[in-house]
Amino acid sequence: MRKENLKLITELRHELHREPELSMREEETVTRLAAFLQDNTDLEVVREAGWLYAVKAGQPGGRRIAFRADMDALPIRETLSLPYASCREGVSHKCGHDGHCAVLCGLALELSRTETADTIYLIFQPGEETGEGAKRCCGLIRREGIEEIYAFHNLPGYPEGKLVYREGLTQPASEGLRIRLEGKTSHASAPEAGRNPAQALSRITLYSQTLSRQPSRTMRLCTVTGLNVGSGDFGISPGRGELSLTLRAEREEEMDGMETALLSCAAKEAAEGGFVLTYEIRDRFPETRNHAACLARVIRAAERLGIPAAPMENLWRASEDFGQYLKECPGAMFYLGAGENVPALHTDAYDFNDRLLEPAVDLFAALAADRGWCFQKRTVRPSA
Repeated sequence: MRKENLKLITELRHELHREPELSMREEETVTRLAAFLQDNTDLEVVREAGWLYAVKAGQPGGRRIAFRADMDALPIRETLSLPYASCREGVSHKCGHDGHCAVLCGLALELSRTETADTIYLIFQPGEETGEGAKRCCGLIRREGIEEIYAFHNLPGYPEGKLVYREGLTQPASEGLRIRLEGKTSHASAPEAGRNPAQALSRITLYSQTLSRQPSRTMRLCTVTGLNVGSGDFGISPGRGELSLTLRAEREEEMDGMETALLSCAAKEAAEGGFVLTYEIRDRFPETRNHAACLARVIRAAERLGIPAAPMENLWRASEDFGQYLKECPGAMFYLGAGENVPALHTDAYDFNDRLLEPAVDLFAALAADRGWCFQKRTVRPSA
């Protein structure tokens, strides 16, 4: 990419990092990105409710291709002494979505004032961390007849700048399930006068772990993320409690089966113990399953640019709502290594590696290229 564009998007990434916003609250981020695109590119910018997209018009008969970046930050306190450190207490970009947005803006800069055979859509999506955002944006795929869509994620634990990918399933389905049992509070000296849900919730918890261990040809995982009964006061036998679980499976239908089994177990415990059962489902993600032809395009683009590539041996268990788009049209999610010994995502020590901006833009540009686009092989810099 052009060096002046790299400077612009590096500065933009730092601005986004300084002003992070939580999922589905990215209004200032949307405003900042729209202003950047309008001030620096000739793309059409369209603001929607809580998100935006930009369009580079192509020629009649050309393809319609989309690229997605996520915008939301995490409820994690900034602890790094950065010149662009988060100025919002308890909120920071600890997954690299500031970098993802900067890359998509870099693609816009590269496309600006050029001619393309294909029409290119750049989608800046809210709420990836909660699984809500893609559902809001998917209508664009249907409305505009978009034929392919691509996204990338930075990934610590792999060599810096290396393309990492998986054929087929690349990230699993998941959801959060919260089960509540309401009984009757009593004095701790007379527990028989009340209905304490501790034992019932314990049995549901133990049952949840058998779902992870049951024989299956595919991964199924049930993780206890919270178990709360009472306040710990030694004079009170509590009458209410809740269990929080994350369900994870390679296919949504397998995850739904786990959910059904757990709710049946909870209903049985509620009936036998005289409890009122309520539950809620949060943060639901589909599986992300790459289309073979689209992934092959990504790999070929990396080869053409001289970017090293390797398949990911094991499934990345974190979920990603990009799978919502893949229900609407073919596409692929790929990853760029952030460094083998850098802090993990979703930790306070993490910061997006700015050296990934250039190769990520180059890969997106290669995928967006029209028939007359010429590429130069990049020189891969060694990890710092």
